[in-house]
Amino acid sequence: MGTDGRAKSLIFALALVPLGTLVLGLWNNGLGANPIETVTHTTGEWALRFLLVTLAVTPVRRLTGWNRIIRFRRMLGLFAFFYACLHLTTYLILDQFFDWRAIVEDVLERPYITAGVTAFSLLVPLAVTSTNAWIRRLGRNWQRLHRLVYAAAVMGVLHFVWLTRADQLEPVVYGVILGVLLAYRLLPTRAGKRNRSAGKAAGPQDPQQEGASRWAGLRSRARYISALRRYVSKKHVSRGSTRPANLASREVGHELDCP
Repeated sequence: MGTDGRAKSLIFALALVPLGTLVLGLWNNGLGANPIETVTHTTGEWALRFLLVTLAVTPVRRLTGWNRIIRFRRMLGLFAFFYACLHLTTYLILDQFFDWRAIVEDVLERPYITAGVTAFSLLVPLAVTSTNAWIRRLGRNWQRLHRLVYAAAVMGVLHFVWLTRADQLEPVVYGVILGVLLAYRLLPTRAGKRNRSAGKAAGPQDPQQEGASRWAGLRSRARYISALRRYVSKKHVSRGSTRPANLASREVGHELDCP
């Protein structure tokens, strides 16, 4: 097992620690007077934490140049979905006992539950399409689809803020972190607008230079398609090898860098 494999194993083990703590607490009757509420809140908070950590991967990579961190983003995102599933399951089974009438009333009448259900619904297609096969199948549409993670994070924070009635310091902190992460993603767009404005101010581009720019753009797209096919296509995957998964996580993660 290589360095990345050991790192992923360590992250996987650490990500299961909150679940292990809950299981141990249930076994020892150490979850307080209302264990169902404790499980519900804990799983929901960890789902939001993993979601924010997942969104932080791209800024950390760009600011530090640590490109290998992109290999762990998919795992972190799936753990966010995993704890969100536990959070919803606890509410449906242990809290409401599959009382669908009461559940529908909660969704329609309580804004924090509406926000939570919306956040989970947005995460479902992201988890389903997180595989290399779906990346290959959707192409550039994969990027567009996975921008739903921003809306899911916003709904998750609103769910936490509206749920908390007393001390709102923690949900506000999560909201500030999310705001910073989303604001960072606007910076390249603004820089691009400034560059385009500067280009317009400089006057029309020389036809020869414009043709060269278009040709460079076409070559860039060709390289993108070639890289996507080379590292994701099953034609280049040898059975029983761990190399394709590592390459897909690394190279495709760079090419399709959305979240």
